[in-house]
Amino acid sequence: MDQHVKAGDSSPNKDTSFEMGMHTEQLGGRSQQVFFSPEDGENFLYPDGPDLDFNKRTEFDATDLDAKSVNKKIRELANEGFGTIVVKNPGAKHSLGVGILHRLQLYFEGSLGYFGCGLIDGPNIRIKGRVGWSCAENMMAGVVVIEKNAGSTFGAAIRGGDLVCMGDVGSRTGIDQKGGTIIVGGRTGAFSGFMMQRGRMIICGDAGPNLGDSMYDGTIFVGGEIESLGVDAVEGDMTDLDKAWLARKLKPYGLEPKNGIAAMKKIVAGKQLWNYDNLEPSEKKLVL
Repeated sequence: MDQHVKAGDSSPNKDTSFEMGMHTEQLGGRSQQVFFSPEDGENFLYPDGPDLDFNKRTEFDATDLDAKSVNKKIRELANEGFGTIVVKNPGAKHSLGVGILHRLQLYFEGSLGYFGCGLIDGPNIRIKGRVGWSCAENMMAGVVVIEKNAGSTFGAAIRGGDLVCMGDVGSRTGIDQKGGTIIVGGRTGAFSGFMMQRGRMIICGDAGPNLGDSMYDGTIFVGGEIESLGVDAVEGDMTDLDKAWLARKLKPYGLEPKNGIAAMKKIVAGKQLWNYDNLEPSEKKLVL
C-alpha cells in the first residue's frame, strides 16, 4: 500500500481501511531490503524456493527422528517437489516445522513442543494436536491451525498470516504482535496482547487479566468476559465494518464468539503511552 495515501483519498477501499483503524500511525524514514525476485511478479516467491506440486503428496513417521532430522526431511521432500507433506507421530518434539519460507501444505498428525512452526513465511500448516510455548513466533505469512490447545506466548511477534487455535491458549498471547491475525476459539490467559503494535486478535471466549497491557496499536476483539484491561488499553466502538470483517474472518475456520459477533467487545490502545517519555512525573503516575 502506498505510504503517501492520505485519509481524505476518495477510493472506497482506502476509506474502508482508514475507518477500520489500519492507518493510525504514519511510518516513514526507513527503507526496506528487497528479498524477492522481480521476475516472480505478484507471487512474491523467494528466488531459491522449491518448485512444488500440491497434488504430489507424501508422508513419513517421525517417531525415531529428532527435531533436526524431521525438519531436514521436510526440506528434502519439498525440494523433490512434494507440495503436501504429512508428518506422523511428531511426539511433541520442540522446534518442528520452523524456517519454511515458501508455500507448502504441511500436516502434523500429533502434538508439537515449544517453538513449533516459528519463522515461517508462506506455508499452510495444520496440527492435529496441541502445541507448546511460542508457537509460530515471528510468523510472516501463511496459515497455521491448531486443533486443540496452545501454550503461552502464542504467536509472539507475529507479523502476518492467520494463526488459529481452536481451543484455549496460555498467557501473553500475541506478545509484541506486529501484524497478521491471531484467532483463539476458546479463552486466553493473562497479559494477552502485551505490547501489541499492529494486527488483529480475535478471542472467541474469555480473556484473562491485563488484556492489551501497554499495547501501542492494533485491535483485540473478545467474545466472552474480560477479567481486566491492562495499562493504556481501552474499549472502542464496534462498527458495522468490524462486524462484517469478523464474520468473514471466522467463517473459514468454523468458529463463533461465545455470545455472537454483535456482543463482542473491541479493545484498542488509549495512546497515552505514545509520548510517555515527554510526560511530567505526575502525568506518568496517572497513566500507569
